[in-house]
Amino acid sequence: MRRLPWLAVAALLAALTGCKLTVSQQAAPPPASAHPAHATAPADAKKKPAAKKPAGRSGASGSGSLRVLVEPHDGLGAIYGLITGARSSVELTMYELNDKTAEDDLAADAARGVDVRVLLDQHLEKSRNQAAYSFLAAHRVHVAWADAGTTYHQKTLTVDGKTSVIMTLNMVTGDYASTRDFAVIDTGHADVAAIVATFDADFAHKAITPPDGSDLVWSPTNSQSSILAVIDGARRTLAVENEEMDDSTVTAALERAARRGVDVTVVMTANSEWDTAFAGLKRAGVHVRLLPDSSSALYIHAKAVVADAGHSGQQVFAGSENFSAASLDYNRELGIRTTNSAVIAAISATIAADYASA
Repeated sequence: MRRLPWLAVAALLAALTGCKLTVSQQAAPPPASAHPAHATAPADAKKKPAAKKPAGRSGASGSGSLRVLVEPHDGLGAIYGLITGARSSVELTMYELNDKTAEDDLAADAARGVDVRVLLDQHLEKSRNQAAYSFLAAHRVHVAWADAGTTYHQKTLTVDGKTSVIMTLNMVTGDYASTRDFAVIDTGHADVAAIVATFDADFAHKAITPPDGSDLVWSPTNSQSSILAVIDGARRTLAVENEEMDDSTVTAALERAARRGVDVTVVMTANSEWDTAFAGLKRAGVHVRLLPDSSSALYIHAKAVVADAGHSGQQVFAGSENFSAASLDYNRELGIRTTNSAVIAAISATIAADYASA
């Protein structure tokens, strides 16, 4: 893989930690039977072959209760370490699981008495998840299929009820080296408690309106409003990475931001499905750059929006939510919206480097 240029971020990563945002709760999700047909459109459909890890700096940074990993450079070591270090419990909600290291670690946890529960999507990914499901079930892991009528696109790990990892990435070994992704490690009590409560309900197939915690962004309850709040709140800059550009409300918000003078940059992997949206963004003054859809470049799988990085009022969203009606309105998804300056610095610098190389 082509080696990507990296920006110097040491000074940014030394910035003071910002406070967190509280995201208001929205209405409960519609029942599965009310979902329109487009809600079942495949997510994370584009997969890239494994490639060499690009040179760069570690994105592992943070202070307070948040820390961010930038993939592929940081690797999965910190996440594997949380699993192997579990003392009492592990909960994993995953859209797609095909990672022998993680699966072996989960099985080893269960063998030594840790309460391991894994919830896997079956709505779109049952065939891909079947091997992991069978392996875990045979090794004393409590593994369950998520509700059949809903796409569980969430990617979250919680260990010992104290630490959660909110990921944009699926746990698929073949994707790690060639995809841009982020993972936010969160030890905030309110966030972790909300994630555990939602997992308990989802695992038991019970209805729940997920609690907000301090700064959580859930689908299908508050994700669209939270992402729009980040975009609409920008005064100077917006930097965006996403896998899809298929939600007209989000696209319109980005266009409005550019027209009011915000410097808006979007970097994605080229896909003709989004050409109409890209054209509209460019007409409004948004700077759009695309990486080729080939093994020669990183595949942009991350989902992040950074507003006003380095300035007053800065904030960031990162999570599993794609910019699509299915992802924002119907799926089970989880992200985070925060003003943590170290998280913002790492994600902002990464998007800038991707933009420069596109």
